[in-house]
Amino acid sequence: MAENTSAKPRETDDVPVPATLRKQLKNRHIQLIALGGAIGTGLFYGSSESIALAGPSILLAYVVGGLAIFMIVRALSEMSVEDPKAGAFSYYATRYWSKRAGFISGWNYWFNYILVSMVELAVVGSFVNYWFPNIPTWVSAAVFLVVICAGNLMGVSKFGEFEFWFAIIKIVAVIAMIVGGLAVLILNLPTASGVRASFANWFTVGGGFLPNGLMSQASDGSWTGLLMALVVVMFSFGGTELIGITAGETEDPRRTIPRATNDIIWRILVFYIGALGVIMAVVPWNTIDGKTSPFVQIFDSVGIHAAAGILNFVCLTAVMSVYNSGLYANSRMLYSLAKQGNAPAYLGRLDRRGVPVAGVLTSAVITAIAVVVVFVWPEFAFNYLMSIATIAGIINWTMIMITEMKFRRVAFAGDSPSDSALAGLSGRQAIDAIHFKLPFAKVTPWVVLAFLALVVVLMCFSPSYRVAVIAGVIWLIVLFVASQIAHGRK
Repeated sequence: MAENTSAKPRETDDVPVPATLRKQLKNRHIQLIALGGAIGTGLFYGSSESIALAGPSILLAYVVGGLAIFMIVRALSEMSVEDPKAGAFSYYATRYWSKRAGFISGWNYWFNYILVSMVELAVVGSFVNYWFPNIPTWVSAAVFLVVICAGNLMGVSKFGEFEFWFAIIKIVAVIAMIVGGLAVLILNLPTASGVRASFANWFTVGGGFLPNGLMSQASDGSWTGLLMALVVVMFSFGGTELIGITAGETEDPRRTIPRATNDIIWRILVFYIGALGVIMAVVPWNTIDGKTSPFVQIFDSVGIHAAAGILNFVCLTAVMSVYNSGLYANSRMLYSLAKQGNAPAYLGRLDRRGVPVAGVLTSAVITAIAVVVVFVWPEFAFNYLMSIATIAGIINWTMIMITEMKFRRVAFAGDSPSDSALAGLSGRQAIDAIHFKLPFAKVTPWVVLAFLALVVVLMCFSPSYRVAVIAGVIWLIVLFVASQIAHGRK
């Protein structure tokens, strides 16, 4: 079980006090961390793929996928508010499910973020080369790795500040695009495509609102349609669960976590549906080909050609934000795994600032090795390693929903941890005392699990994602065997 992080460390001259995680993340940090987690290069560039699959109906895919993600984060937040701990779902899986579940959940999430960080650092050089083409990409990757690692070693408050400003940059960029697009619509400005900007373009351009139907097979044998777009949409929401990771270092989780979680819905509405809705009103959806970002296209269409440089800067900060969040989450996950007995004990040590230094440095070194693999064997890295990262998100979300159901059973049985807000309560009294309840908790987890299963089935229709499904099965077997070996030795 993870240690109680609620007590603040005392510093005296003669009595040594063990370091603890510091509750230094403020409400503004949590709000922007949660918001920044949902806005990344997947929105700025990856949205082209989803638009090509579903046309304007991609807006429905974001509504459905966003609702599923909201329920997943609500389930995690229900546990985080009552029992805020570092490592979040790994700790909860251990405490309310089994030690093996905690092992699989924690190491799956850690490895997932290693691979995501690997890709982000591998591509950071391409953004730097936009301005400085002579700088080797490996130099850019090394510099950003060292800078972000140093920031994480300075303490959780510094991590929070980094993420706060990274998120501000992304938010301003998306809002500027929305405002610019609305100005084009309201002022009826001419566009490069020759098609008048209008929301009616959702229904009149390139086959209408649902051009490829729910699911259809193209002439080349590939599958398109609204359902296939759901796969791309779901993975663009990866990172929203970071709210739960921060619970153990939040000043007032009982107030802050619910507020940040409930705001996810309007963030999705504004920053995904709002942004892409405006883009497809100004730029005909069938001209968004993925060669450039749709965010660049909307400004290019009205003659603002500096947009490419601006978006390049925004994407550079987005990449830094992803790695900053990934290193933070991974260091706390290793700390929690060590406290559970699911990782080497040295990873559970903290310095005087409450930073799991060993977890930060270990994660940074492994990421650096993974980046080298990308540079040396790019085809292997992107085809196989990223397949595991793709399916790892589904595994993580699935385990969160199952753990939430088990959390409620433990609370009902009166077996909540002694430092939990539900300690000493049982039966309906314990369930009623849950401060931030998952809506319709008796059926919501099953609906979400069925939806995630549907996403996995849909992945099997795409050659690129089919590899991820196969890799996911192998990956789960590897984790299960590893947990057997680890626990067998103990």
